[in-house]
Amino acid sequence: MTETRAPYPVRVDASEDAPSRGLWLVKWVLLIPHLVVLVFLWLAFSVVGVIAFFAILVTGRYPRGLFDFNVGVLRWSWRVHYYGYWALGTDRYPPFTLADVPDYPAHLDVAYPERLSRGLVLVKWWLLAIPHYLVVSVFVGGGIWLATGAGDAGSSWGAGISLLSLLVCIAGFVLLFTGRYPTPLYDVILGVDRWVLRVAAYTALMTDRYPPFRLDQGGTDPGSVPAPPVPPAPVGAPTTTPPAPVAPAR
Repeated sequence: MTETRAPYPVRVDASEDAPSRGLWLVKWVLLIPHLVVLVFLWLAFSVVGVIAFFAILVTGRYPRGLFDFNVGVLRWSWRVHYYGYWALGTDRYPPFTLADVPDYPAHLDVAYPERLSRGLVLVKWWLLAIPHYLVVSVFVGGGIWLATGAGDAGSSWGAGISLLSLLVCIAGFVLLFTGRYPTPLYDVILGVDRWVLRVAAYTALMTDRYPPFRLDQGGTDPGSVPAPPVPPAPVGAPTTTPPAPVAPAR
């Protein structure tokens, strides 16, 4: 029996775009203009989040203009991450815009909530999100530690590396030597990115739906997949369409 998964209101999509073998080696330079802009955008994102916190606490609503701005910041960040070192999924340079760009291979959208819980806003961004923070710390926060030593604590050292960095690094070297991006690796990387962005939107108070603990792999978000068609009625089953009226005999 096929499992039915309810779509999550934070939708993260991407399409494979055949990146080149070696451009990823210099993308850190190419991304500098975007990183500078994103510093200011995320400062504004934080300020908007504080204003939204009090607005939700008082009215139960996230002001639509502020909501759209923060969705735009997440969208811009996702395009930069997809081009850069969260995915290496495309060589198309990210556009400088908060709006969705239909022909760009990375998309993010968040369904606007008409009402939000005034009580949850007090705890969801820190207390309720703790389990996800632990997972995200492994995904992108250096939660995996590599260590070595020479027999005593004084000479040992350790270094943190995130799971996402490790996976993208492997993908980059495979791409460099083979010219191909392994599909299974791409699917896992997109699943990790999707998990992190869902948590980011939830902790930014943009939805009351708790992020699922699942790795929705691949470029297409389950929330973006159209509902399956209704199967045809069995042969011989009664139809719900009323029969056509019969003309009276003359």
